[in-house]
Amino acid sequence: MKVEIWSDVMCPFCYIGKRHFEQAIEKLPFKNEIEIDWKSFQLNPEYHNTNNETVYDYLSRSKGMPVEQAKQMTKQVVDMAANAGLSIDFDTNIPANTFNAHRLIHLAAKHNLQDLAEEKLFEAHFVNSKNIGETDVLVDLAVEIGLDKDEAVAVLNSDQFAEAVRYDIYESQNLGIRGVPYFVMDRKYGVSGAQPVQAFTDALTQSFAEWKETQPKPHLPH
Repeated sequence: MKVEIWSDVMCPFCYIGKRHFEQAIEKLPFKNEIEIDWKSFQLNPEYHNTNNETVYDYLSRSKGMPVEQAKQMTKQVVDMAANAGLSIDFDTNIPANTFNAHRLIHLAAKHNLQDLAEEKLFEAHFVNSKNIGETDVLVDLAVEIGLDKDEAVAVLNSDQFAEAVRYDIYESQNLGIRGVPYFVMDRKYGVSGAQPVQAFTDALTQSFAEWKETQPKPHLPH
């Protein structure tokens, strides 16, 4: 059964949602029958970090709130992440445009490394305070997950996979997805946000049972 996940690697709830989803799948007897397809989404496609903006500056400006309030808001996210086993550091985190990171994920998908690319980008952005808007950073990550360096450089210096990223975003609009993470199971059920593990377990169990019903049964020879 296919699960499509719309996500932006600059979104902490997408990172937390990924963990909760993985923790849910781990417990399920049919975990090997789940196919995951990561889809691109940009929370802020126009954004470019041109003047070394911090996350607090960015939130303060984009949400029209004082910096102190932005810090308070991120603290709640840090606590939520910690409960999922993640250590997010907003003090050193660098806001970035994620379009090229999404193109890299599409390249990784071509080599069956999509899930690993997604994971490493989250880690680079939230844990290691890397600027995932920079080509050099993306090339290093590509090599780290096992992609060919020359291919990664060629892709990132062209507009390869740009259409694929745009198509994912277009598809999300057609499905009425307004925020991420958004998990679509067998194109029938949607789970929005970084839900608790149990919510994913329930949704996966129900959608998998229905999907299984529609699969052709193996015919045993008489």
